[in-house]
Amino acid sequence: MRTQVAIIGAGPSGLLLGQLLHKAGIDNIIVERQSGEYVLGRIRAGILEQVTTDLLREVGVGQRLDAEGTVHHSIELVFSGTRHAIDVHGLTGGKVVTAYGQTEMTRDLMEARSEVSLPTVYEARDVEVLDYDGEHPRVRYQKDGQTHEIECDFIAGCDGFHGVCRASVPKGAITEFEKVYPFGWLGVLADVPPVSPHAIVYANSERGFALCSMRSLTRSRYYVQCPLDDKVEDWSDQRFWDELRLRLDPEMASRVVTGSSIEKSIAPLRSFVAEPMRFGRMFLAGDAAHIVPPTGAKGLNLAASDVKYLSGAFIEYYKEKSPAGIDSYSERCLRRVWKAERFSWWLTSLMHRFPDTAGFGQKIQEAELDYLVNSESLSRSLAENYVGLPLNFGER
Repeated sequence: MRTQVAIIGAGPSGLLLGQLLHKAGIDNIIVERQSGEYVLGRIRAGILEQVTTDLLREVGVGQRLDAEGTVHHSIELVFSGTRHAIDVHGLTGGKVVTAYGQTEMTRDLMEARSEVSLPTVYEARDVEVLDYDGEHPRVRYQKDGQTHEIECDFIAGCDGFHGVCRASVPKGAITEFEKVYPFGWLGVLADVPPVSPHAIVYANSERGFALCSMRSLTRSRYYVQCPLDDKVEDWSDQRFWDELRLRLDPEMASRVVTGSSIEKSIAPLRSFVAEPMRFGRMFLAGDAAHIVPPTGAKGLNLAASDVKYLSGAFIEYYKEKSPAGIDSYSERCLRRVWKAERFSWWLTSLMHRFPDTAGFGQKIQEAELDYLVNSESLSRSLAENYVGLPLNFGER
């Protein structure tokens, strides 16, 4: 097989890149090691920045997002038993975030790709990326007992943190930066109405962090901070709901609607960045290159901005015969990535209980939170980072 761009990974970033390239008339093939059903079954993010929703509309898959997504105009912060609203919409000149599950976004992109019969290889085994440091990259994989090979101009590594693309880069060619946090998030998905239908709620309490989010007006996603060595089976639904209420202000706690969990998991938190994000004719995007703690809802949105930069670079290469976009891809992405890493680290540090939080550390958190909700300039900084910085932020 021959194509212009071989995309490794059929998650949201790979599918979105495929649609952006297709709209520009650039041939692409997606290779995915899992089945389509498995990809759709992954329960992940659900808060989309303005940049991400604009991209979905750009590639023609915004209809269901516009009909079913729930716009959030504010953030609510709970600390010292009191709730405070940050007017994100007003502080950013009308920008918002939208609650729309990653599963639904993935489904929309899959269906759009299928409708125009764009090639996607699912359940590809033993995927290899070859010769990406030369002029003629190749992707090799096993399927139905046979070896297949794709010749291409470029490889886009959209295959996640544990994917083959970054793992194929020689150790000396890549620098990794990582911070591991000393706690996890216990997350519960339940078909109950959200406690706050038009805002995300972040809580800092003596018992630890909590977050109230949503996927729709009938499906909620809640989290509580927990020790890393906790087990899911240690947490009954009742224990979870009781703990969540204890971390909210009394009025909000009284409004929590409980129900049976349809998914429950514990996720560790880490910050991770790999530099650079380009290796010859192979480019990393999304979780293949960076991980953020979920506190700032940046992971999926960073992946979307990566593929917007990358699609623009490929379009410039093919349409204008210029390598400028692909040469600057890594630098442009990393400038945005590190700003999102900073914001996610700051919000995580502000809202969670750390081993040294007691005493002085807790007083500093409380002072920072009090300053945040009473300072328009700091509230605006939170808001503009939360809705997503412009794609050209800081560029000259």
